[in-house]
This record gives sequence, C-alpha cells and structure tokens, in this order.
Amino acid sequence: MMIRSILLPIDLSDDKGWQAPLEAALSLARLYTAKLHVVAVLPDFGMAQVGAFFAGDYEKKALAAFGVALNDWLRAHVPPDVEAHPHVLHGSIYDEVLRAADKLAVDLIVIGAHRPKLKDYLLGPNAARVVRHASQSVYVVRG
Repeated sequence: MMIRSILLPIDLSDDKGWQAPLEAALSLARLYTAKLHVVAVLPDFGMAQVGAFFAGDYEKKALAAFGVALNDWLRAHVPPDVEAHPHVLHGSIYDEVLRAADKLAVDLIVIGAHRPKLKDYLLGPNAARVVRHASQSVYVVRG
C-alpha cells in the first residue's frame, strides 16, 4: 500500500492526547514521503437554542482564533522536513474527520484513542466511529 497523504485529527486542548498519534504520523509521513493533513474540529453548538446565547459573530471569531491556534501548534510540533497542512473544521468531530478524509483523498487516518476506561471501553466514541465508517485505513494509536 502506498501512502501519499495522512490525516491526523488532533484536540488542541488535550496535550497528552495528540503526542503519541503525532509521533506515529510523523514517522509514517517520513517513511512514505507523505503529506500530513492536521485537522482540528471546533464543535458546533448542537442545538440552535444554545447558539442563541452567544453573540452573532461568535462562531466566526472562534473559528479565526482556532485557526491561529492550529497554525501555532503546527509550527511548534511539526518539523520542517514534513509537508504539513492545517485544516480547521466545524461540526461534529467524527463527521468532520470522515468528511475531511474523503475531501482530501487521504490514504490513511492516524487517530489517537485513550486507554480503555469503563466509560469508553476500547475506543473513545469519536475514534470508534471513525474506525467503523472511514473508507480509508485507520491507524489507532493508544495514548
């Protein structure tokens, strides 16, 4: 299997959650000379009633700030020998990750999963859904 591009979903607020998947994605990107697409998802409000409590331009400002944070993260954690592209997504995490994987036509998704606990047996809900529904191969990295 030839890997030309890799998708790495990260949670900017979870330092421990992205470290192991990042190491794996960087190793694979170097091995295959593949592009690395790093995605971070800003969750939506979920219900219109919730969104009504925020200023009208809140989402636009939040997405802009999120984009700056992702670019800063990329500069700090992805070495220059790996071609990396940041992508800010907005919506439900697993839906947006799957949509990005298809839109970017990646060959592999590298995703982190926390150690099993009773509340999320085997995989967290987002990682599990990505594994079940992705058209691409998925490499799950335990954190």
